[in-house]
Amino acid sequence: MQRPHRVVVLVLDGARPLDVGIPAEVFHPETGFPYEVSACGVTAGTVSSHGHFGFTVPRGLDALDDADTVIVPGYVPVGRPLPDEVREALRGAASRGARVASICYGAFALADAGLLDGLRATTHWDAAELLAQRHPRVTVEPNVLFVDEGAVLTSAGAAAGLDLCLHIVRRDLGVSPATEIARGLVTAPYRTGGQAQYLPTARAAVQGETLAATREWALAHLDQPLTVAGLAAHARLSSRTFLRRFTEETGSTPMRWILRARVDAARELLESTRLSVDRIAERVGLGTGSNLRLHFRRLLDVSPSEYRATFSGRD
Repeated sequence: MQRPHRVVVLVLDGARPLDVGIPAEVFHPETGFPYEVSACGVTAGTVSSHGHFGFTVPRGLDALDDADTVIVPGYVPVGRPLPDEVREALRGAASRGARVASICYGAFALADAGLLDGLRATTHWDAAELLAQRHPRVTVEPNVLFVDEGAVLTSAGAAAGLDLCLHIVRRDLGVSPATEIARGLVTAPYRTGGQAQYLPTARAAVQGETLAATREWALAHLDQPLTVAGLAAHARLSSRTFLRRFTEETGSTPMRWILRARVDAARELLESTRLSVDRIAERVGLGTGSNLRLHFRRLLDVSPSEYRATFSGRD
């Protein structure tokens, strides 16, 4: 029997409790998926955290030696220098082939270890400028939820860590397991990495001024023709106002967002059914199999048949 994928959460002094809890919940073995999650610190024992909490960790940095994925939660003060032994342990894990990820201010640890040099990365919007100043070899993207650079991933603040962890599950196991975990956590199963962080604006949004209901309606009608005008009518807005608000809320145009939703719906059908590619294309509103293949290859860099061979029938 294949051993579980080992996820190790590196809890540094001043760790933010929510950032620590997110991977603990997503990768917990009780989800029924092949993950094993544990926490470590610089040394075994008690680690102080932000907000007068504390964590008891059973292992020190040696835990990174056999980790498949290392996740560094955010910590305060923001951007403080890493202890040399932490820097070397992160470098060692990465050079050994472990996947390394950060949540929120944890990006500063990856940057301090040199793991983000030459890559794109993100962090909480309020620290993005500081990250760019401190680490000019990193291309900081302040307006996104998370950035996937393959073996190194970073997320924005707080709840964006949940989006990142669910994205990792989708990468490892496919859409259906990630959706099941999200359902158990009572959260949206999918927000794209390119979706905008909720940055402060000069004028606070009026309560209830959201397009979430229209997005839910669109997801339920992907097999039908969807246009900006039709979506705007559902939201009871002019097309111009709808387009502006939709882009502000999601970081994407409506039609780009719908295309991604259709491809993701196709992914789930490829995993869970034996429907033909042509039939799946019809059911998700992409019309023809060739159209589905085109967008699938463009967005995921694999064909539908390759994706099905990888993810269908997984436990």
